[in-house]
Amino acid sequence: MRQHSRSRILTLAGLAMLAAGAVALVSCGKNHVAQASDSPAESLPVVAVTNVARRPMARYLTTSSELVPFQEIDVFAKEAGFVSKLYVDYGTHVKKGQLIATLEIPELQALLQEDRASITSMADQVTDAGHELNRIEAQHNVLHLQFERLNKVAASKPGLVAQQEVDDAQGKDLAAEAQIEAAKSRLQVAKSQLAVSQSKLAHDQALYDYSRITAPFSGVVTQRYANLGTLVQAGTNSSTQATPLVKLSQEDLFRLVIPVPESYVRYVKIGDPVNVRVPALNRSFPGKIARFSVDVGDATRTMHTEVDVPNPKGVLIPGVYAEATLALDRRGDALTVPLQAINQEGDHTSVLVVDQNSKIQDCQISLGIENENYAEVVSGLTTGDRVVISDRSGLRTGEAVRPKVTEAAVYQGQS
Repeated sequence: MRQHSRSRILTLAGLAMLAAGAVALVSCGKNHVAQASDSPAESLPVVAVTNVARRPMARYLTTSSELVPFQEIDVFAKEAGFVSKLYVDYGTHVKKGQLIATLEIPELQALLQEDRASITSMADQVTDAGHELNRIEAQHNVLHLQFERLNKVAASKPGLVAQQEVDDAQGKDLAAEAQIEAAKSRLQVAKSQLAVSQSKLAHDQALYDYSRITAPFSGVVTQRYANLGTLVQAGTNSSTQATPLVKLSQEDLFRLVIPVPESYVRYVKIGDPVNVRVPALNRSFPGKIARFSVDVGDATRTMHTEVDVPNPKGVLIPGVYAEATLALDRRGDALTVPLQAINQEGDHTSVLVVDQNSKIQDCQISLGIENENYAEVVSGLTTGDRVVISDRSGLRTGEAVRPKVTEAAVYQGQS
């Protein structure tokens, strides 16, 4: 009987030890068997925790580059001449086709007068050649009728008309026909010369039209290089150092060149939105990826990428620096923790979790995408786990605490 009681006591002691071990076995984010605390709740340290939650995440790339107009050109003169009128100055807004300046080109003006005189002369020669052709055709008609009459009489009444007389009439008829062909050729030559003169006038007129310099596109004048009376050289002559009249910049659309690193090239797509912040203006503007080179440079290992930034109100200024932020790798429903909850020691990444028994557990995790506030948790946690975001230096694994749910501090980027 005493032996039986002793065995029963040992069995109950073993079960008690197993129960205690079950309470001690804990894991990250799981429900555990409740255990009575040796310390009153009021004496436990208070720790700030926040719940692991799902939210959209993206990998961002921010680069700085110079903001330049979509088009910017120096406006040159096609022909050399003196600036007689200048209609624009610094900051002048112009429309496509609007007159910018007028040049005085005396040589072309003289050529145009010469061309018009030549056309008048050639037109008179064409008229004269036409009259000459009409006269020769009239003479030929008379000679041809005479030949036909004599030939008919000779055929109907042989011997009445001498054959010599018939032959002479026929020769005059043929000679008149040859004169007609020659007159037609002279008329055609005169018309060709008239066409040449007209073409020369059109050519010289086209050159003279370049004395009126117009805007090739709508924009704003950012530089002026000429004044009234300035002799400007033709911009097509590479042997001279031609000076432009003005610099014209397109103002309703800007472009930003971004060197995308090789590791991010696979994420870049046409039409992706880009946030463009201009520190000098303390403003941000919406843009989108419009084009890229589809190759990686050997020297920089980056891909030339361009972002189009609309500027309908003319707020952007050419030449200022801007920061472009691209959202690359996106997750629509990522499991995340605040960055302030993460401990990083070498290759070991972990967070402190308050379990269902209000005890501290050290959980190793794997991370994915990160931004300025949160990191994606690939493994190690589940939705609803409570991670510690307050000071973790004095906390130990297994220590009982009083968790207080607190919103994690969020960094508000400049807009």
